[in-house]
Amino acid sequence: MTTTPTPYGTPDAPRVAVRGEAHLEVDPEIARIGVTVSARGTDRRDALNNLTRRNTTALDLIKTYGEAVEKLETGAFSISPELHKHGRGERIRAYHGRVHITAELTDFTALGELTTRLADLDLTRIDGPWWDLRPDSPTHRKARQQAVREAVQRAREYAEALDTTLAALVELADIGAENTPDHGYGGPARSMRAAAYGGAPDLADEAAPLDLEPQRQHVYATVNARFTMTPPELSPSTAR
Repeated sequence: MTTTPTPYGTPDAPRVAVRGEAHLEVDPEIARIGVTVSARGTDRRDALNNLTRRNTTALDLIKTYGEAVEKLETGAFSISPELHKHGRGERIRAYHGRVHITAELTDFTALGELTTRLADLDLTRIDGPWWDLRPDSPTHRKARQQAVREAVQRAREYAEALDTTLAALVELADIGAENTPDHGYGGPARSMRAAAYGGAPDLADEAAPLDLEPQRQHVYATVNARFTMTPPELSPSTAR
């Protein structure tokens, strides 16, 4: 007769299963902004030339902030015709062009100034900022390690309640360690100063920089762990 092993241990090797959790709240490491540059022309070439000029202006402005900009990428680009609403046939009224730029900054002092200056450009839309941590941020590792330590501590407390000790780790399962930022403004935040950035043109005739507040990031980690214990002596005092 075959005996199926139980996942819950045996009297000679009892098991304890616990969950360890961690929640860290930290300052963001990066901020992303989306820049959409638009242009319009009476013909396709005019629209393309206008879009090229405005796109170059936006890129050149972003690049003046040097190392404050960690990543700069151009995304979707489009040129589309606008048809007359009335009349027969497909008569083109104008052409519209758009190009999307994404910038990732690590210097939050420069962020408010750059955002304001970009928004002051003609036919330019700004979205963001979206605060985040880097994928390889040490905060993620710290949260996972804290969750494991909590699981071990919880298992030890159960073992101590039985006047025994842990014997061995049987299983450690990572069931979630993720950064879950809520894009927007909320929670405790440290102030960010607005100041002129070195090397930038004179800002005397430009709008005052936005005073942006970096949003705190929440990092979670959860693990399931199973341990074997030294068989306890279940005396009457322990049972109580």
